[in-house]
Amino acid sequence: MVKQNFISIFWACALFYSCNKADDTKLDISQAAADRPLTEYVNTFIGTGGHGHTYLGATMPFGMMQLSPDTRLDGWDGCSGYHYSDDVIYGFSHTHLSGTGVSDYGDILLMPTNKPVLNNGADGNEGYSSKFSHNNEKASPGYYEVHLDDTDIDVRLTVTERAGIHEYRFRESENQYVILDLLHRDKLLEHDLQFNSSTEFQGKRFSSAWATNQMLFFYVKTSHPIKNWNAKQESIPEVIALEFDNPNNEPITIKIGISPVDEAGAKLNLETEIGDKDFETVRKAANDTWEKQLNKIVIEDENYDNKVNFYSALYHTMIAPNLYQDVDGRYRGMDLEIYETQDFDYYTVFSLWDTYRAAHPLYTIIEQERTNDFINTFNAKYDEGGILPIWDLSGNYTGCMIGYHAVPVIADAYLKGIRGYDTNKAFEAMLHSSIQDKLGLESYKKYGFIPVEQESESVSKTLEYAYDDWSIAQMARALGNEEKYSEYIKRAQHFKNMYNPQTGFMQGRYRNTWFAPFKPEEVNFNYTEANAWQYSLYAPQDISGHINLMGGATAYEKHLDNMFSAQMETSGRHQADITGLIGQYAHGNEPSHHMAYLYNYVGKPHKTQEKVHEILTTLYHNDPDGVSGNEDCGQMSAWYVLSSLGFYPVTPGSNQYAIGTPLFDKATINLENGEQFTLIKNGNGKYIDGIDYSSSAFAKAESKIDSSSNSNLISSSFLTHEMITKSGKLIYNMSETPTDWATEKENRIVSAINEEHMPAVPYIKSGDISFSDTTTISLNSIDENADIYFKINDDEFKLYQEPITISEPSQLSIYAIHNDKISYTVTTDFFKYDKNMSVVLEHEYANEYSAGGNDALIDGMKGTEDFRSGSWQGTQKEDIVATVDLGSSKNVSQISTSFLKDQRSWIFYPKEVVFELYDENRKLLKNVSEKLPETDKEEIVAIHDVDIKTSIKNVRFVKMRAVTYGKLPEWHLGYPYDGDAWIFVDEITVE
Repeated sequence: MVKQNFISIFWACALFYSCNKADDTKLDISQAAADRPLTEYVNTFIGTGGHGHTYLGATMPFGMMQLSPDTRLDGWDGCSGYHYSDDVIYGFSHTHLSGTGVSDYGDILLMPTNKPVLNNGADGNEGYSSKFSHNNEKASPGYYEVHLDDTDIDVRLTVTERAGIHEYRFRESENQYVILDLLHRDKLLEHDLQFNSSTEFQGKRFSSAWATNQMLFFYVKTSHPIKNWNAKQESIPEVIALEFDNPNNEPITIKIGISPVDEAGAKLNLETEIGDKDFETVRKAANDTWEKQLNKIVIEDENYDNKVNFYSALYHTMIAPNLYQDVDGRYRGMDLEIYETQDFDYYTVFSLWDTYRAAHPLYTIIEQERTNDFINTFNAKYDEGGILPIWDLSGNYTGCMIGYHAVPVIADAYLKGIRGYDTNKAFEAMLHSSIQDKLGLESYKKYGFIPVEQESESVSKTLEYAYDDWSIAQMARALGNEEKYSEYIKRAQHFKNMYNPQTGFMQGRYRNTWFAPFKPEEVNFNYTEANAWQYSLYAPQDISGHINLMGGATAYEKHLDNMFSAQMETSGRHQADITGLIGQYAHGNEPSHHMAYLYNYVGKPHKTQEKVHEILTTLYHNDPDGVSGNEDCGQMSAWYVLSSLGFYPVTPGSNQYAIGTPLFDKATINLENGEQFTLIKNGNGKYIDGIDYSSSAFAKAESKIDSSSNSNLISSSFLTHEMITKSGKLIYNMSETPTDWATEKENRIVSAINEEHMPAVPYIKSGDISFSDTTTISLNSIDENADIYFKINDDEFKLYQEPITISEPSQLSIYAIHNDKISYTVTTDFFKYDKNMSVVLEHEYANEYSAGGNDALIDGMKGTEDFRSGSWQGTQKEDIVATVDLGSSKNVSQISTSFLKDQRSWIFYPKEVVFELYDENRKLLKNVSEKLPETDKEEIVAIHDVDIKTSIKNVRFVKMRAVTYGKLPEWHLGYPYDGDAWIFVDEITVE
């Protein structure tokens, strides 16, 4: 111990003098200290405006209960139940989601009122809702209060982990009602309500929304008797007005416990966590817990808004995932059965596509014990439901988002030494997630990429699966399993199969050609909530390999420059998640989050520093619209927390953090093991001129250190996890102008796959998949000097040396050999249609739903039930009008076409399809039509084939008009937005 303290003092002294040898000003290198309680810096209103989708009510760190006001019943900006632009409160419910893009929760609504009205008032009729003003609203961690203007009632709320207290102050002792609404928000499946006495009742609410079968139980104790508690009911009410007996007009308190297991669990949660405690006691305990939680990172800064933004962000990283286990250890598993464990806390609400990037890496620094619980939870969910969660919610798999991103969360933790769980089971579950045949994985495993025509969002899924597979490879090697390492490090290179060297972007492969027409700014079905700009720099596991693909560091840097300076407009389908644009960088959505740090990998760290500083200071604000996109269960805030400290995990699982630029004067991370790591900004400016580092574990640090100086300069553009999780000091020496720090090649952060090279799958560079006479096909590979082999139909494979011409429907199979390694083999079908036929379109199809272009309706290729498969031609706001020229006069016996319906995607059958048959002089010979089935509320995808039999001679032209459905019906989700239905058509055939 004495030796360790001596080493710490020695390095502290070295730092002190080295940082000040040219400056008489002494640099304070003591640990950061708070100047006031940190809870006072949390503005829970941040994110409740704009598209942040946060709630501001009372919750505990990672707690089960989120007791918050509901001001909005539906809609995208009502996902959390509260939006700052609203001025009506419907009531106070006990579960809420933070920053999601899909709505759920809002369970068990209570609302005080002075009239027993059971309608909420949203329909314009008299209701129990009330106007309110933000001037009379206050919120802080674990606490909320508001004045209800219409009824003159004051409301206060506070919570424990699994229980909460409402306090209502009425102005008069008469007509004191509290509405209990079990219908509120999502679809009610089943409910129960039983009164045990005039002051206690219990019940359940099973509902369906994002979680298709959410099961929640509650137990309530009131401070005053309910007058009508034993009133006879013909059935169990869904909405009830509880009248209170309160002659002295004292504050009414309602204590409620919730449970995913049963009413007994809810009662035990309530009695254990609140019991006889009064409101102020519970409120103080909640505040004290949050104060301790926020003290995990203490910052010093002269800018007040910087502190508010930081602690509000840190707070938002700590309200999800949510505890999903009663105090007795029981919980409801992914099979909706009841389990029990005392070994770990069980959680739900894992928004993993978002949070694996920065939130979970943040937890590996400041929440290591909870990270163990998270992974124990993953293992349990694997046992219960048969697979690791992707986006689980209250014991339900939501089927939302892509990848299998529990995998990098586990690998990142394991490689950082966080191992308080069954590692063998975790690895088994990781492998199991990767061998499924759904969500494009069957194609991914077979071809090394996902073809556009076989799975939507094929580019994004291929790229993210490849990173997840790299994570598996890293854990396999750490476990000593070289066989699995070899298998998965090869799969980790699948990202290369999405790279189009002609455009420099990650691009969809449609029947092994590059998806066209290609516009990098276009939002289409090849990407997940993004366009090509926002996904073409996603290869975090092999950034060096990606740099090489793009032609080297200069070309890669230029691509980054072009992305940040491109026009901000996107095209294609509307994607509300693409916000916070700097050029085509979209900070409001997660695929962009690592990109500002990529300049480090090409020796231009000053550009990383510029962009990170710009994002920190322009896209986060101390106001309700203070985040640039959905908060996404802590990811948007985790980016801010880590980036403001000066580093970011571009590649979770590497144990490296790319250095950006610090925002604060000083920050101290108080670790669970008692260690303290302090980061200090020395000087002004956003550019780093050098970094000094000292630690009691200095000799073990993995960063490159300049040993020629007693200043212990870090010359590389990254920090390691070991450095951050040991007691130490790190001083950023700042400059107001760019410097040459960490620009040399040997000082750049590196992410590379240097073994088990896997050749890319060759592609069809030119040639028509559907042709009328002959087509000439040329092949190519992104691997220089690769040999390409091909075969037609059942022929033998032979070396490709020159373009291939085919004149009949055929199958072309190709693969590549590079450095004695063999790529996957891909087979493409070629179609032939009547060369005399042509088609003229009078409608404008959407570029992202072109199905290949103008001739798509006669090319012989049929679409599948997935509208995003690239084979459907889609249009909106107009009829589809197409005229087929048969090439010569023919006798027609049947005309056929097909239409798609997918009402959740706004795709409706046309009202009617009309065919007009003309002779070669454009004289109308016959008019035939068919009315299509009504597109109803049923949420199924279907194809309707139109087959009209006729007998007409000498037909030259067939004109089809499909009459658009028009405006969406009132029952449709898109109706409030004045939306128009889409028509999707494929293939007109004339026999």
